[in-house]
Amino acid sequence: MEIFLSAVLGDLTSRSINFIINKFSKLTAHTMEENLQGAVIRAQVIVDEAMGRPITNQAMLLQLNMLREAMYRGHYVLDTFRCQPYNEEDAKDQSVSRYSSLSIVNCTKYLCCTSRGARSLKELQETLTNLSSMILDVNELILFLTSCPHLYREPYSMHLQLANCMFGRQMEAHLVINFLLHVQPHSAEELEILPIVGPSYVGKSTLVTHVCKDERVRAHFSEILFFHIQGFKDDELATFRDECELKHQNHVFESNFEGRLLVVIELIGDLNEEAWNMLYSASKRCAPRGSKIIVTSRFDNIVKFGTTQALTLKYLSHEAYWYFFKTLTFGSMDPQMHPRLTHLAMEIAKMVRRRCHLGANIIANLLKDNFDIQLWFEFLAFLRRSYHKLLSRFGEHPSDLPNQKRPILFWRMATSSEDIVVYNGCQHPSEGEVPKIKFQDVLCGSVKTHGKFEVLAWRSRIPPYYSYIYSCETEGLKGRPMKRKRSMKNGVAHF
Repeated sequence: MEIFLSAVLGDLTSRSINFIINKFSKLTAHTMEENLQGAVIRAQVIVDEAMGRPITNQAMLLQLNMLREAMYRGHYVLDTFRCQPYNEEDAKDQSVSRYSSLSIVNCTKYLCCTSRGARSLKELQETLTNLSSMILDVNELILFLTSCPHLYREPYSMHLQLANCMFGRQMEAHLVINFLLHVQPHSAEELEILPIVGPSYVGKSTLVTHVCKDERVRAHFSEILFFHIQGFKDDELATFRDECELKHQNHVFESNFEGRLLVVIELIGDLNEEAWNMLYSASKRCAPRGSKIIVTSRFDNIVKFGTTQALTLKYLSHEAYWYFFKTLTFGSMDPQMHPRLTHLAMEIAKMVRRRCHLGANIIANLLKDNFDIQLWFEFLAFLRRSYHKLLSRFGEHPSDLPNQKRPILFWRMATSSEDIVVYNGCQHPSEGEVPKIKFQDVLCGSVKTHGKFEVLAWRSRIPPYYSYIYSCETEGLKGRPMKRKRSMKNGVAHF
């Protein structure tokens, strides 16, 4: 009886305190939410206005990039706050026994809710304060943009804009363009070299291609040449000019043009100093004074070959990735009208460690083509199972495996009777033939495959219009023991 009375009193007490706190905190939270929403919209207007403008001031570019990241942070915090009831609902669904002391359970639940609410309010306040301060600090940038009318892109068109633009690389593009347009002193004999480094699928080729399509860059150089190498021989370097791919030729002749070239060298593999010296000498022989070189690679050792500070590309921040992924996934639909799906999309985005444009587009295409909450839930459960198994058996995240050039093992969402081994991925040019089988269809089980095959993971709609293709193989699971140690078969890690 005493336990029962204690439980009832504890429950009534926690409910009363919770009611009083919620009565005052809801107004504060609602006000903060509205204020942060307004600040995010104001930041969006400034960022959209600045896109495509010829900004050359380095400090202004840095300030704009900080404002853009703060805007992504604002979107992320707002969506996290709005999805909070669904986080609590999931926690409630996972709760177990009710036969323990009710007072302890209720007090624990109360403490968790209030602490979570306090953290949410604090996060809203900090994000609002930071974003509002940044908006006030960009007065000079706003004055620079006052000559043009303000643009505000409604959500229905934003997904089209992001799907057809180079997302998250505006500042980097400006930095590369400023480097290319900078004129050397006439006494300078050496070629200026800009190294661009970053991991696979981070967007190095996309960045360079967009920069080379800028009209100011095309007007500055007589020709733009691309040289793709994995390893080279002396005879190839002897005909370096002939081995390059001509991407642009300027037919306008001016007295001060001097026929300067832009040479873009894309390194597939590693390069030592001796090999670089040979490559640089070959480039210099065919490039007149005033020409410039951009060299891209996954390896940091090319940084020392540059004549200016190297540009290092990183994967998108978690907040920027969520903004990009959410916009692509929901398209013209307002995520606020689908809070449950928004919550599932946030959980899916959190599972992605290598936050690149390729992965965001592959997953977004799968989800938006099947706008069904059950499939989204199954896909989230599939990701969690896959990641937990790899972490428990190999001690590393599966997103790290492609960088190590090791095959990855998946299975179909609908059945566990088959494994799908992904050996490697490659980028095909737009004019090349691509497989008719899509990776999403194999994953969902709508297409049956046997043996070795190739799948189309994603076809980019922005320059250089690459098609990303995976080489795969189907392996049956029949006859495998239920419990076994980690095994390796033909270099493939199984689990």
